[in-house]
Amino acid sequence: MKHPIAACGIGLLVSVCSSAAFANEFRLSNNQRISCSRGLSPGKLSTATCKSYAYLFNIKTSEYYRCQVSVSLTRDNKEVINTQNDGGCVKKPRIFDNDSSYSFDATETEPPSTNSFFGPGGYAVWASDNNSRKVRGCIIISSGLGSDITKCQDMKFE
Repeated sequence: MKHPIAACGIGLLVSVCSSAAFANEFRLSNNQRISCSRGLSPGKLSTATCKSYAYLFNIKTSEYYRCQVSVSLTRDNKEVINTQNDGGCVKKPRIFDNDSSYSFDATETEPPSTNSFFGPGGYAVWASDNNSRKVRGCIIISSGLGSDITKCQDMKFE
């Protein structure tokens, strides 16, 4: 007698889980970048560090994650002495207020240079609604004071 109830419970759980999985469909952005830097240390050691960024986007809610991976390699003239790697993703707020079906892409600024007066720069995010003619562009820059500044603009179609 317990088996039909258990089967019903499992069926309900599968139904709820599959609809929850549909509500969170994620897509990886198509525009990943990598930047590397080199440095010399005392004792003829050299270090190379490479970083890459990607974005994981929820196509239903327009929330996204900014993901970063980095690898650092230290060597002398004869051998690799040390390698280190790190990475993770940080959740960012929604771009649109309502759920729909969205497309997304993002790009990072170039590494710091003499033209960068706010530190490491920032990134640009573009999102569009697949069900209507709606596009939003956002620029996120580092203020140099610990918090990022985000400004978004809805595109006008003429």
